[in-house]
Amino acid sequence: MIDEVVMVIGDEAIFLSDVESMRELMQFEGHQIKGDPYCYIIEQLAIQKLYLHQAKLDSIEITDSQVYNELDFQISEAIRRAGSQEKLEEYTNKSLNALREEYRTRLKEYYTVGQMKNKLLKDLKVTNTEVRTFFNRIPADSLPFIPTTVEVQIISLEPKVSIEEIDKIKQQLRDFTEQITTGKTQFSTLAIAYSDDEETRVRGGVKGMIGKAHLLPEFAAVAFDLNDPNRVSNIVETEYGFHIIQLIEKRGDRINFRHILRRPFVSKEDIEKALLSLDSIRNNIIEDKYSFEEAALYISSDKSTKNNRGLMVNTPNVNMPVHSIRTGTSRFEMSELPAEISKKIVEMQVGEISKPFSMINVKTNKEMVAIVKLKSRTEGHKASLSADYQELKLMVEAEKEEEIKNKWLAKKQKETYIKISDKWKNCDFERDGWLK
Repeated sequence: MIDEVVMVIGDEAIFLSDVESMRELMQFEGHQIKGDPYCYIIEQLAIQKLYLHQAKLDSIEITDSQVYNELDFQISEAIRRAGSQEKLEEYTNKSLNALREEYRTRLKEYYTVGQMKNKLLKDLKVTNTEVRTFFNRIPADSLPFIPTTVEVQIISLEPKVSIEEIDKIKQQLRDFTEQITTGKTQFSTLAIAYSDDEETRVRGGVKGMIGKAHLLPEFAAVAFDLNDPNRVSNIVETEYGFHIIQLIEKRGDRINFRHILRRPFVSKEDIEKALLSLDSIRNNIIEDKYSFEEAALYISSDKSTKNNRGLMVNTPNVNMPVHSIRTGTSRFEMSELPAEISKKIVEMQVGEISKPFSMINVKTNKEMVAIVKLKSRTEGHKASLSADYQELKLMVEAEKEEEIKNKWLAKKQKETYIKISDKWKNCDFERDGWLK
């Protein structure tokens, strides 16, 4: 048997291969599955199909350009977790191209379902009376526990790479350009052999169709200025390293290109110098020569926090629960912080500044050095109306959202043709209505 139809939702089939693929992906990403993993995944895919079916009727469509940034991040994270691209391909028994396509499809469906849910919930509102009523009906011994949360400020520095190392990288890229323009070597061959962009390297440096807004400004300025596919760009420096670019095609306001990224080698000496520099900055802050906030604004190389006076923000991503109450705020549970930061914060007092340490910038995959300040800590406690109103409001909102979605799903189940294979009818599904 090559494959098996597990369930049919409307005119969409769920195949056993879909279930197996999702199970392997969830296992690799460390998701915990309740009960029988096959039954759980079948039901989740069936629910997703109902949303996607309605999204199609409502003409909700997500384009590839809308998922490119998250797709790149997801692939980079998968490679980081596995240890290397080769280990990732070995673990999943799939090429990076196949995995990229799988992640792309998954993300497009995720965002489509998200837009469909947003449409269902667009009129949802929570009043102060509803929050008070929600709190008052909870027995004192059953009040929700609010876990310990912290607010963290950060100052980071990228180690200064020696002029000799930068010159070496630039000369290598010039050599590549000469080999390509003289026809000695193909751009794609050099990209596969030398590029430090793990995500595009396997495809010969090909990025795929992308809009200017999804590229760094300095990179986009050069890439979109290219007109001849036989030419190679001048060297472009970005926060990721040094690039050369070759145009494949332009289509309206989007472009497809190849690129080779080379990251300068950061030596132990470079790291030590950066640590010493950051230690001096820390001492100046402690001696009140300037504040942590001023140093973050004028010295830190962390673009995502420097204009926020160093304050880290709990940014949402695809793997976060929909109702993570700290998403988009400055509050983090310890498990939500990067591991290197949580290790420092756990033993610190409020107002204390850590000693300098090194860590990997997940976005650029480059090593950097940092100091962090514990701005505030709220110890875990039983919820109270005065102290935790916002969290309680979000709990009420989540409860109302679930009620709306459950009613909609129940109605959609009745209206939609659903047939489940006899082999899977004994599954203990959370929802009724799958068996007709």
